[in-house]
Amino acid sequence: MKRREFVQNAVAAAGMLSLPLFLEACKEKRGLGLQLYTLRDTIDKDPKGVLDKISVFGYTKLETNGYANGKIYGMDFQEFVKYAKGLGMKVTSGHYGLDKIKGDTWQQAVDDAKEAGQDFMVMPFIEEIDRISLDNYKKICDDLNKAGELCSKSGIRFGYHNHAFEFDKMDGEVVYDVMLQELDPKYVGMEMDIFWVVNAGLDPLQYFAKYPGRFEQWHVKDMDKDDRNRNADIGTGTIDFKPIFAQAKLSGMKEWYVEQETYPGDPIDSVAACAKFMKTIL
Repeated sequence: MKRREFVQNAVAAAGMLSLPLFLEACKEKRGLGLQLYTLRDTIDKDPKGVLDKISVFGYTKLETNGYANGKIYGMDFQEFVKYAKGLGMKVTSGHYGLDKIKGDTWQQAVDDAKEAGQDFMVMPFIEEIDRISLDNYKKICDDLNKAGELCSKSGIRFGYHNHAFEFDKMDGEVVYDVMLQELDPKYVGMEMDIFWVVNAGLDPLQYFAKYPGRFEQWHVKDMDKDDRNRNADIGTGTIDFKPIFAQAKLSGMKEWYVEQETYPGDPIDSVAACAKFMKTIL
């Protein structure tokens, strides 16, 4: 029996040496990430129950949404973080609206994130009313740079998360490219939502090559084969994540999260199915 175990371990070790680059990159992360917005319809009602379920699926990295004044999902933020930690999960990142990144409100959020041991804080969305011109995007970028500078003083990395509208053109320029030029990489990284890049008709790999090291976090969700505006459970749609993960180092990726905005069935079933598939390629 001991000899058999030795042989099995030796074969496994040899296999590791020949793994594709995307596997090597992901192995360094040692865990599955989940953006909790995926379970927005249930987590506010039973946050501990939701955490219990997803921990069983193997998720170890969490990105939150909806923080406000020291609270999240109806719980004290630090209590939530502590409960997740007790289940073997770490809150590594969180989403914060544009209204949260200014003044004393932002300082409290940064202080809470630091106390929780959080690594990232991300601004996830620009409302349509604010997408009126390139000049307004540039003003928002200035606000993001300032928010990121405050984060950096506490050892937290600030980021911006895209949708598809950033890839529209204004005055002949792609808005996202303008944002990448205006955002100071010293203070602001990018959280690439791969689905929305593909949805906009663009290639994430081309952005990795053009702006290496800028895309420090990813959202991973698949695209439905019949409706490109809907998500599919990862591994059942049209996006091939293997070549994307193969370029994790080029992109600068440090963390990634499963996220679903739409579902083929019950959201918790999608969370389970996505975890099961990701385990097959990590």
